[in-house]
Amino acid sequence: MSYKVILQDKYDLSPLVESINLRDSLEQIAYQGTVNLVVTPDMPPIEPGMAIRISGIPYGKKDYVPLLHPAVVWEVSTSNNGVKRMTLTLYDRTVYLDKSEDEYLFPAKQTATQRFKKYAADWELKIAVLPDTEKKLGRSVYRTQSIYASMFADLRETAKAGGKLYHPRMISSGLELYELGSNKDVYILEALTDTTQSRTLEGAATMVKVLATAASETGKEVPSKVLAIEKKDIEKYGQLQAIIQDDEVKSGAAARQLAKSKLRGIQETISLNAPDINTIRAGDTVMLGSMKLIVISISREMGNPGSMSLELGTYDDVKRRFYLE
Repeated sequence: MSYKVILQDKYDLSPLVESINLRDSLEQIAYQGTVNLVVTPDMPPIEPGMAIRISGIPYGKKDYVPLLHPAVVWEVSTSNNGVKRMTLTLYDRTVYLDKSEDEYLFPAKQTATQRFKKYAADWELKIAVLPDTEKKLGRSVYRTQSIYASMFADLRETAKAGGKLYHPRMISSGLELYELGSNKDVYILEALTDTTQSRTLEGAATMVKVLATAASETGKEVPSKVLAIEKKDIEKYGQLQAIIQDDEVKSGAAARQLAKSKLRGIQETISLNAPDINTIRAGDTVMLGSMKLIVISISREMGNPGSMSLELGTYDDVKRRFYLE
């Protein structure tokens, strides 16, 4: 197996490894690993909280690079059915942002970039790459919730304001705010097996109304003020209406932009299995034939060559599904 598992920067567990599985998804912040080991008498004690890393040789290269690093042992379980085995559950260190809660009150006109600096400083996470997200956000009051929930609320508001799509990642040099689809190496997926294509009108919207929150007058209920209405493909798919109530929309132009971004027809996702390319992450662009698609989730069984299962979607579908709901 062309992979290394190093505990606490000094113990090489690689000779004891039976299997390694990794999972990455836009639905979670932390890259997750599962390592199955054979337990030997000279094996170092392994406890939750210990530092660990997984390195491997990327597709087409010769040298090892960190794949899951910096990571932490989160769970340890052992079994014994004649041979003693151990299963380690690992996460990269963004898991602390997902498992920790706090309260934040942010003033208006900050960007997600400015807020990420605050999150990272509070949780003592080194920043590797932090682009300017540019869009100024409204005042935000985040009551007790996970740090990641607050982060993602900032990223969704950025997208709703017409900004780019970002997803936090932990890389070996620290926390990265990754722009979806910005990977330099765009792999063409070949030698595919078990390809499934799903197309549905579930969640479609051919008419979108943006409303201001209704304010009662002298105790009487009044209709909400309509800020914008946008329509598309009603003749093709029928009238499927969605309502957006958003007090942060300050202009008619912004309301129309938000309404247009919510219009959606057929949602298409593609699931497939292929030989593993171990550096592909959730949020990366890949090519499937002539289609440029975003990786929504990836599960890999590492080996030589190993295998990966991918869920893919178009950029627009990913934007609507994760950032505009």
